[in-house]
Amino acid sequence: MNQMDYKQCREMILYVAQKIVESEPYLTEIDMEIGDGDHGTGMKRGFSNVMKTLKERCPESMEEVFRVTGWTLLDTMGGDSGVLFGTVFISGISKRDNHLFWNLEDFSQVFNRSLLALKERGKAKVGDKTMVDALEPAAEALRLAAAKGKGLKEGFSQAAECAGKGVEYSKNVKARFGRAKYFGEKAIGLQDAGATSVWIIFRSMSQWIEENI
Repeated sequence: MNQMDYKQCREMILYVAQKIVESEPYLTEIDMEIGDGDHGTGMKRGFSNVMKTLKERCPESMEEVFRVTGWTLLDTMGGDSGVLFGTVFISGISKRDNHLFWNLEDFSQVFNRSLLALKERGKAKVGDKTMVDALEPAAEALRLAAAKGKGLKEGFSQAAECAGKGVEYSKNVKARFGRAKYFGEKAIGLQDAGATSVWIIFRSMSQWIEENI
């Protein structure tokens, strides 16, 4: 299938949230090396609340699934990560009408709009050792796959692969934001926790789509 309905999207985000929660120790370990050490706990808190909220509520459009997810992260995750990851889910659906289905082109538009909003908000670019290092290649992979007429499985598989490469790339650069920027050259060889979370999100989406669409 080349499209996803809002009920499937809700199930996909629930799957993503569970994978983030399970990854808390890994994300905490990464963040402790060059960050404040609280990224994993923040992600777990935010996405645990996403699971709770999506199970209690029944969004009736694709946009509403993303809206509920984003606002829950904003309200419960705390810190800069809550704002940034909330932006990923909210900004891309701004001014969109509600739809029962999305195809790969819709997902591409949403995530690329979110990327632009995130870069405007945080002023980060690829190479600054932030979540943008994974989000930009993932969004670009969706755009290219949609332009070639690919389906959801191939598009998200490529996005997850490119996000993973972005995480690896983040190891090779110095940080320009957050506590990590004070590590200078010592941060070389260490991956960014935010980029890693973005990769886990896209990898989990790809896994769910592969098994259910």
